[in-house]
Amino acid sequence: MALNRDPHVLVVGGSDSSGGAGIARDIEMISSIGLRTCLAVTAVTVQTHQAVTAIHHLQPGLVADQMRAALRTNEVSAIKIGMLPAGRVILAVAAVLSENPRIPAVLDPVLASSSGRPLVEPNAIDVMKRDLMPLCRLVTPNLVELAVLTGSELAVSDEDVLRLGRRLLAAGPQALLIKGGHAAGARSTDILLSPNREPVRFDMPRLAGSMRGTGCMLASAIAAHLAKAKSLEDSVRAAKQRVFEKLMEASA
Repeated sequence: MALNRDPHVLVVGGSDSSGGAGIARDIEMISSIGLRTCLAVTAVTVQTHQAVTAIHHLQPGLVADQMRAALRTNEVSAIKIGMLPAGRVILAVAAVLSENPRIPAVLDPVLASSSGRPLVEPNAIDVMKRDLMPLCRLVTPNLVELAVLTGSELAVSDEDVLRLGRRLLAAGPQALLIKGGHAAGARSTDILLSPNREPVRFDMPRLAGSMRGTGCMLASAIAAHLAKAKSLEDSVRAAKQRVFEKLMEASA
């Protein structure tokens, strides 16, 4: 029985000592939308805004125990999943999701840091696709992650994005939000793909400069709006607007 009846988002992911990404960004974003967070830490990283110098994995059983404790203690209305460094950790998270199928989960498949250092073991990617993605309400790859997850070259056109997105969707996710931040042009377009539905595009002005943690922020904001019982499309739209506002505030 949950002891805290306030709606919570359970954040599952890695720490970032710089505060620029990971669970620090997640908590900040979810709090700005008016919800509380509880945590399951999967890895501790040593990093600055420029580089990751060390990564320490937590044991899979400890990750699962953190998740179950958070779910027992709080009224968890959505789950946001970020860095999952190893296949055994992915399986542990999937086991807890299987125990709680009514709670929507948003997976941001963090495969590498902004500086390019891999954050997940190569053999874990197949485990993520097979055992975790089908349990998630939404998976939010950027274009680089989409290429890795499908074993393809980087998409360079809208047709490429849709082709690769549909290939990944066929592997089991309930829905995909393919982020356009790595594309070119004055506008950044994210594409929501769901089975048997036409693609839905979310178009926003592209902000100048390189910003860390934007993927964490967006997935967390979507999870927060799903926790408020909004539809998936409305959650994505509201999350996109909130992230854009936060980035504009930060760059002002």
